[in-house]
Amino acid sequence: MSEHQDVIGELGGVGLLAGVRWAYLSATARALETYSEADGHDTALLGSIRYTLFRDRLDRVFACERYAVRSGNDDADLDLLYDQLSERDVDTMPMLDAGLVQRANLNGSPGWAHGERRFLLASCDFGNLDRLPWPRKSPTKQRVARQPTSEPPQPSLFEDLDTEELAGLAMLATGLELDLATYVVAHSLDPLSGQIELVFGRARLNTGGGQAWHWRHDILSAPPADGGRRTDDTPLPTGPNIVPDAPVRLRRPAEERQDNRASGEG
Repeated sequence: MSEHQDVIGELGGVGLLAGVRWAYLSATARALETYSEADGHDTALLGSIRYTLFRDRLDRVFACERYAVRSGNDDADLDLLYDQLSERDVDTMPMLDAGLVQRANLNGSPGWAHGERRFLLASCDFGNLDRLPWPRKSPTKQRVARQPTSEPPQPSLFEDLDTEELAGLAMLATGLELDLATYVVAHSLDPLSGQIELVFGRARLNTGGGQAWHWRHDILSAPPADGGRRTDDTPLPTGPNIVPDAPVRLRRPAEERQDNRASGEG
């Protein structure tokens, strides 16, 4: 199995990719609602708002930073979690276990990690995902793009190097290894049409141009995950209810939910 299949299978299976998808759809919808050329806004401001909201929505759906679950105060946790979200956002937010994803920043760049896999964020112009210029990004993103990959090697200028030279390059690559395998979620938005792009992949340092990815996965190609509210074919939750006719349950780790059921608690 390739790294591409392994990573996407794992992260898709636990719901991480569904969480990223929800976060970006929520962030772009809110950013476009706020954006107004008539009010003097420009695309730089739109990009800044989109990025800030994307980061916030990721922390919400993964229960990180100020949205981390605090035992004993469920109503306050839910009030904070849903504050400023639209009705659609609340309805469609995936219900993921707290602790599934942790914040794992890299040199000040916001990052999120599940197990030994971390992802950072990178924006680009709409339609240019495959030509994303990593050499013009931050040193941190360039370092991420330099990581060695387990994918089959592509033809390169190094094919004619002798064994000693290749060993030297391998040692250089080892010195660039990070504490976690680090991937990138790249995103774009066309402010005129509202079209968006969202991918998860292994960045490739494309000095001099060329392909920007060893591999990438289109997150928007998968159907959206079920949201956190009750549907007609699911049991009625017994947890706190802060929205009329829309019972919700605070996210807890799977082990804690099993303990609660065993003791008769909701």
